[in-house]
Amino acid sequence: MVIALYFVSFAMVLVATGFVYQWIGSRRDRRRYTEGRWVRIGRHNLYFFERGEGEPVVLFEAGIGATHLNWRYIQDSIAQFNSTVSYDRAGLGWSGPSRTPRTPNNIATELREALQLAGVSPPYVLVGHSFGGLVMRRFALLFPNDVAGIVLIDPMRCEEWPPLDPSKQSQLDLGRKLIRFAMPVTHCGLARLLVSLLFCRAAKLSHQIAGAAGAHSRHVLDRVKTEVQKMPREVWPAVAAHWSRPGFFAGVRCHIQSIPETVREMDAAEPIADTPITVLTPGNAEPLSQEQLERIGDNIRQVIASKSEHWIHLDEPDLVIDSIRDMVAASISSTVAAAD
Repeated sequence: MVIALYFVSFAMVLVATGFVYQWIGSRRDRRRYTEGRWVRIGRHNLYFFERGEGEPVVLFEAGIGATHLNWRYIQDSIAQFNSTVSYDRAGLGWSGPSRTPRTPNNIATELREALQLAGVSPPYVLVGHSFGGLVMRRFALLFPNDVAGIVLIDPMRCEEWPPLDPSKQSQLDLGRKLIRFAMPVTHCGLARLLVSLLFCRAAKLSHQIAGAAGAHSRHVLDRVKTEVQKMPREVWPAVAAHWSRPGFFAGVRCHIQSIPETVREMDAAEPIADTPITVLTPGNAEPLSQEQLERIGDNIRQVIASKSEHWIHLDEPDLVIDSIRDMVAASISSTVAAAD
């Protein structure tokens, strides 16, 4: 009885220590890694990261579980000749929690309001990856006069996800299951410990601890490593900070829950008229058919990123930079021609 009481007491102390460790670490991360600014819209705080000067503004939208950090190398490169804005959607990164379903319509509307309040004026060249590609398509449909051009990086294909493709429901279910596991792990500081070890060259120890915590923990850790190892090393600590926060996983859960509604919304979307669009498709994926391209827009071209998988902007960043540069140049030429 005494031994059992001892172990219970020890466990309670350990958990309490984990909560304190998590709380202190979260406050420290926010002070250390936030170079941008927050824009208040209604009940949301959206985090903006801005670099460069000159029109049109290049506006970045990340994939479903990614943040503004996913664009850092691309944004730094584009900022050398143009103004740029990346940001964290509500529920992700340094932004506040989401208050509405994470559908392209809601996100695009929030983004437009935040840009106006932040004083970031159009025209915009929209750049979106994966789920972010759907958001940028919706933005262009809602606010066509604000958009000078669009670059879509392996945009999410509605026909590959529920309810149009019920076979992918198991992937959504797995995602929700992993998040249910991750929430208590982050609250007690274990996720922070694992990712901290991972990025401090103690990956072997990190995986051993994750393995002891279960297969779900190892899966999440491998997911972090796969994405982050392609990013600039200087952003690794900030990415680790995001993956250490309970709020981040809550935000990802909201995005996953909204996928069926997102698919229904965008499957019914009309094509974008007149605006030039470049679609980058990875070499390991089936190219978009002409019919699929025409459903996106009537002034569109497809470029195959032969050396890339889904994360084209991380696998072939120069190709993405060149595509954005070309779109910016075309926008400037169009503006000059209209003035003449």
